[in-house]
Amino acid sequence: MDLGLKDKTAFVAGASKGLGKAIAYELSKEGALVAICARDMETLLKTAEEIQQKTKNRVFPIRADVSDVREAVNFLKKGIDELGTIHILINNAGGPPASDFLSTDFSAWEEAFRLNLMSAIAMCKTAIPVMQANKWGRIVNITSVAVKQPIDELILSNTIRTGVHGLAKSLSNKFAGDNICINNVCPGYTMTERVENLAKKISENESVPPDIVKTRWCQNIPMKRIGKPEELAAIVAFLASTRASYITGTTIQVDGGFHKGLL
Repeated sequence: MDLGLKDKTAFVAGASKGLGKAIAYELSKEGALVAICARDMETLLKTAEEIQQKTKNRVFPIRADVSDVREAVNFLKKGIDELGTIHILINNAGGPPASDFLSTDFSAWEEAFRLNLMSAIAMCKTAIPVMQANKWGRIVNITSVAVKQPIDELILSNTIRTGVHGLAKSLSNKFAGDNICINNVCPGYTMTERVENLAKKISENESVPPDIVKTRWCQNIPMKRIGKPEELAAIVAFLASTRASYITGTTIQVDGGFHKGLL
Protein backbone atom coordinates (compact mmCIF):
# COMPACT_ATOMS: atom_id res chain seq x y z
CA MET A 1 0.00 0.00 0.00
CA ASP A 2 1.35 3.42 -0.99
CA LEU A 3 0.82 5.68 2.01
CA GLY A 4 1.52 8.84 0.01
CA LEU A 5 4.23 9.99 2.40
CA LYS A 6 7.01 10.59 -0.12
CA ASP A 7 8.44 14.10 0.37
CA LYS A 8 6.02 14.90 3.20
CA THR A 9 7.74 16.54 6.18
CA ALA A 10 7.28 14.78 9.50
CA PHE A 11 8.33 15.95 12.97
CA VAL A 12 8.74 13.28 15.66
CA ALA A 13 9.38 14.33 19.25
CA GLY A 14 11.24 12.11 21.70
CA ALA A 15 12.73 10.15 18.82
CA SER A 16 16.25 9.18 19.85
CA LYS A 17 15.09 5.75 21.08
CA GLY A 18 12.08 3.61 21.85
CA LEU A 19 8.72 4.31 20.24
CA GLY A 20 9.76 7.67 18.82
CA LYS A 21 12.74 6.15 17.05
CA ALA A 22 10.60 3.35 15.61
CA ILE A 23 8.07 5.89 14.33
CA ALA A 24 10.74 8.11 12.78
CA TYR A 25 12.24 5.11 11.01
CA GLU A 26 8.84 3.97 9.68
CA LEU A 27 8.01 7.43 8.32
CA SER A 28 11.45 7.78 6.75
CA LYS A 29 11.13 4.33 5.20
CA GLU A 30 7.88 5.50 3.58
CA GLY A 31 9.70 8.45 1.98
CA ALA A 32 9.03 11.29 4.42
CA LEU A 33 11.64 13.90 5.32
CA VAL A 34 11.89 13.59 9.09
CA ALA A 35 12.94 16.00 11.82
CA ILE A 36 13.56 14.41 15.21
CA CYS A 37 14.28 15.78 18.66
CA ALA A 38 15.44 14.55 22.04
CA ARG A 39 17.39 15.88 25.02
CA ASP A 40 20.56 13.86 24.47
CA MET A 41 22.23 15.20 21.32
CA GLU A 42 24.80 12.41 21.12
CA THR A 43 22.15 9.68 21.03
CA LEU A 44 20.00 11.79 18.70
CA LEU A 45 22.82 12.15 16.17
CA LYS A 46 23.46 8.40 16.22
CA THR A 47 19.77 7.72 15.65
CA ALA A 48 19.56 10.18 12.75
CA GLU A 49 22.61 8.62 11.11
CA GLU A 50 21.28 5.09 11.63
CA ILE A 51 17.88 5.87 10.07
CA GLN A 52 19.45 7.75 7.15
CA GLN A 53 21.75 4.83 6.38
CA LYS A 54 18.82 2.40 6.36
CA THR A 55 16.29 4.49 4.41
CA LYS A 56 18.53 6.76 2.31
CA ASN A 57 16.25 9.66 3.30
CA ARG A 58 17.36 12.75 5.17
CA VAL A 59 16.76 12.91 8.92
CA PHE A 60 17.26 16.29 10.61
CA PRO A 61 18.19 16.08 14.35
CA ILE A 62 17.37 19.00 16.66
CA ARG A 63 18.21 18.93 20.36
CA ALA A 64 15.15 19.87 22.43
CA ASP A 65 13.62 19.14 25.81
CA VAL A 66 9.91 19.29 25.00
CA SER A 67 9.01 19.72 28.67
CA ASP A 68 10.24 23.29 28.14
CA VAL A 69 7.64 25.09 26.00
CA ARG A 70 10.27 27.32 24.41
CA GLU A 71 12.34 24.34 23.31
CA ALA A 72 9.27 22.46 22.04
CA VAL A 73 8.28 25.44 19.89
CA ASN A 74 11.87 25.96 18.74
CA PHE A 75 12.07 22.33 17.59
CA LEU A 76 9.25 22.97 15.14
CA LYS A 77 10.42 26.41 14.07
CA LYS A 78 13.98 25.25 13.35
CA GLY A 79 12.70 22.22 11.50
CA ILE A 80 10.27 24.26 9.41
CA ASP A 81 13.06 26.70 8.53
CA GLU A 82 15.18 23.77 7.37
CA LEU A 83 12.54 21.59 5.66
CA GLY A 84 10.23 24.35 4.46
CA THR A 85 6.97 23.27 6.08
CA ILE A 86 5.32 20.71 8.37
CA HIS A 87 2.80 18.13 7.22
CA ILE A 88 2.96 15.62 10.07
CA LEU A 89 3.45 16.08 13.81
CA ILE A 90 3.99 13.16 16.18
CA ASN A 91 3.63 14.32 19.78
CA ASN A 92 5.69 11.87 21.80
CA ALA A 93 7.52 12.20 25.09
CA GLY A 94 8.84 9.81 27.70
CA GLY A 95 6.27 8.94 30.29
CA PRO A 96 6.37 10.25 33.85
CA PRO A 97 7.85 7.94 36.49
CA ALA A 98 5.86 5.25 38.23
CA SER A 99 4.45 6.30 41.60
CA ASP A 100 1.33 6.04 43.70
CA PHE A 101 -0.96 8.95 44.57
CA LEU A 102 0.04 9.60 48.19
CA SER A 103 3.78 9.41 47.54
CA THR A 104 3.68 11.73 44.49
CA ASP A 105 4.60 15.31 45.37
CA PHE A 106 3.30 18.41 43.63
CA SER A 107 6.51 19.03 41.71
CA ALA A 108 6.14 15.62 40.03
CA TRP A 109 2.62 16.56 38.92
CA GLU A 110 3.92 19.81 37.46
CA GLU A 111 6.76 18.04 35.64
CA ALA A 112 4.36 15.48 34.17
CA PHE A 113 2.03 18.26 33.04
CA ARG A 114 4.86 20.04 31.23
CA LEU A 115 6.27 16.86 29.70
CA ASN A 116 3.14 15.16 28.44
CA LEU A 117 0.39 17.78 28.10
CA MET A 118 1.97 21.20 27.75
CA SER A 119 4.44 19.90 25.16
CA ALA A 120 1.55 18.67 23.00
CA ILE A 121 -0.27 21.99 23.40
CA ALA A 122 2.84 23.98 22.42
CA MET A 123 3.67 21.89 19.37
CA CYS A 124 0.06 21.75 18.12
CA LYS A 125 -0.23 25.51 18.51
CA THR A 126 2.92 25.96 16.43
CA ALA A 127 2.15 23.37 13.75
CA ILE A 128 -1.54 23.94 13.06
CA PRO A 129 -1.30 27.40 11.43
CA VAL A 130 1.23 25.99 8.94
CA MET A 131 -1.00 22.98 8.29
CA GLN A 132 -3.96 25.31 7.78
CA ALA A 133 -2.00 27.19 5.13
CA ASN A 134 -1.16 23.86 3.45
CA LYS A 135 -4.78 22.68 3.74
CA TRP A 136 -3.33 19.35 4.87
CA GLY A 137 -2.02 18.01 8.14
CA ARG A 138 -1.77 14.99 10.39
CA ILE A 139 -1.19 15.05 14.15
CA VAL A 140 -0.77 11.83 16.11
CA ASN A 141 -0.38 11.89 19.89
CA ILE A 142 1.41 8.93 21.49
CA THR A 143 -0.10 8.41 24.92
CA SER A 144 -0.74 5.15 26.79
CA VAL A 145 -3.36 2.45 27.15
CA ALA A 146 -3.50 3.74 30.74
CA VAL A 147 -5.88 6.49 29.55
CA LYS A 148 -8.44 3.79 28.74
CA GLN A 149 -7.57 1.34 31.50
CA PRO A 150 -5.64 2.97 34.36
CA ILE A 151 -2.55 1.05 35.46
CA ASP A 152 -1.54 0.71 39.10
CA GLU A 153 1.53 2.80 40.02
CA LEU A 154 1.08 5.05 36.96
CA ILE A 155 -1.11 7.73 38.53
CA LEU A 156 0.69 10.54 36.66
CA SER A 157 0.30 8.92 33.26
CA ASN A 158 -3.28 7.82 34.01
CA THR A 159 -4.21 11.42 34.72
CA ILE A 160 -2.09 13.76 32.59
CA ARG A 161 -2.28 11.80 29.36
CA THR A 162 -6.05 11.76 29.55
CA GLY A 163 -5.82 15.53 29.11
CA VAL A 164 -4.02 14.98 25.79
CA HIS A 165 -7.04 13.02 24.59
CA GLY A 166 -9.38 15.84 25.53
CA LEU A 167 -7.15 18.27 23.66
CA ALA A 168 -7.02 16.05 20.56
CA LYS A 169 -10.79 15.59 20.41
CA SER A 170 -11.36 19.33 20.75
CA LEU A 171 -8.79 20.19 18.08
CA SER A 172 -9.99 17.47 15.70
CA ASN A 173 -13.44 19.07 15.67
CA LYS A 174 -12.07 22.57 15.26
CA PHE A 175 -9.67 21.91 12.38
CA ALA A 176 -11.27 19.06 10.41
CA GLY A 177 -12.42 21.59 7.83
CA ASP A 178 -8.77 22.43 7.14
CA ASN A 179 -8.09 18.78 6.21
CA ILE A 180 -6.12 18.31 9.43
CA CYS A 181 -6.66 14.89 11.04
CA ILE A 182 -5.79 14.55 14.72
CA ASN A 183 -5.73 11.19 16.48
CA ASN A 184 -4.28 9.39 19.50
CA VAL A 185 -2.43 6.09 19.63
CA CYS A 186 -2.20 4.26 22.94
CA PRO A 187 0.62 1.75 23.30
CA GLY A 188 0.17 -1.08 25.73
CA TYR A 189 3.13 -2.91 27.22
CA THR A 190 5.79 -2.49 24.52
CA MET A 191 9.43 -3.53 24.77
CA THR A 192 11.12 -0.19 25.39
CA GLU A 193 13.54 1.13 27.97
CA ARG A 194 10.63 2.70 29.86
CA VAL A 195 8.84 -0.64 30.21
CA GLU A 196 12.08 -2.29 31.29
CA ASN A 197 12.50 0.37 33.98
CA LEU A 198 8.88 -0.04 35.11
CA ALA A 199 9.39 -3.80 35.45
CA LYS A 200 12.57 -3.16 37.44
CA LYS A 201 10.83 -0.74 39.82
CA ILE A 202 7.95 -3.12 40.46
CA SER A 203 10.37 -6.00 40.96
CA GLU A 204 12.27 -4.00 43.57
CA ASN A 205 9.06 -3.04 45.37
CA GLU A 206 7.80 -6.62 45.42
CA SER A 207 11.18 -8.41 45.75
CA VAL A 208 10.63 -10.55 42.66
CA PRO A 209 12.73 -10.83 39.47
CA PRO A 210 11.81 -8.46 36.59
CA ASP A 211 11.02 -11.46 34.37
CA ILE A 212 8.31 -12.49 36.81
CA VAL A 213 6.76 -9.03 36.48
CA LYS A 214 6.81 -9.27 32.67
CA THR A 215 5.31 -12.77 32.75
CA ARG A 216 2.50 -11.45 34.93
CA TRP A 217 1.84 -8.65 32.43
CA CYS A 218 1.74 -11.16 29.57
CA GLN A 219 -0.83 -13.24 31.42
CA ASN A 220 -3.19 -10.25 31.25
CA ILE A 221 -2.62 -9.69 27.53
CA PRO A 222 -4.71 -11.92 25.22
CA MET A 223 -1.77 -12.21 22.78
CA LYS A 224 0.39 -13.37 25.72
CA ARG A 225 3.38 -11.23 24.80
CA ILE A 226 4.78 -7.72 25.06
CA GLY A 227 4.53 -5.62 21.91
CA LYS A 228 7.30 -4.46 19.59
CA PRO A 229 7.94 -0.76 18.83
CA GLU A 230 7.63 -1.38 15.09
CA GLU A 231 4.09 -2.71 15.59
CA LEU A 232 3.02 0.62 17.03
CA ALA A 233 4.98 2.55 14.40
CA ALA A 234 2.99 0.89 11.63
CA ILE A 235 -0.38 2.26 12.78
CA VAL A 236 1.14 5.69 13.39
CA ALA A 237 2.47 5.78 9.82
CA PHE A 238 -0.97 4.88 8.50
CA LEU A 239 -2.69 7.61 10.54
CA ALA A 240 -0.09 10.08 9.28
CA SER A 241 -0.72 9.12 5.67
CA THR A 242 -2.92 10.30 2.82
CA ARG A 243 -4.85 7.02 3.14
CA ALA A 244 -6.21 8.00 6.58
CA SER A 245 -8.08 11.00 5.19
CA TYR A 246 -11.41 10.27 6.96
CA ILE A 247 -10.09 9.31 10.37
CA THR A 248 -9.96 12.05 13.01
CA GLY A 249 -10.72 12.42 16.70
CA THR A 250 -10.10 8.74 17.36
CA THR A 251 -8.11 6.91 20.02
CA ILE A 252 -6.62 3.59 18.95
CA GLN A 253 -4.83 1.26 21.32
CA VAL A 254 -2.01 -1.02 20.17
CA ASP A 255 -1.92 -3.35 23.13
CA GLY A 256 -2.43 -6.98 22.11
CA GLY A 257 -5.96 -6.82 23.55
CA PHE A 258 -4.95 -5.64 27.03
CA HIS A 259 -7.73 -3.05 27.24
CA LYS A 260 -10.92 -4.89 28.19
CA GLY A 261 -13.50 -2.14 27.61
CA LEU A 262 -15.83 -1.72 24.64
CA LEU A 263 -14.75 1.85 23.77
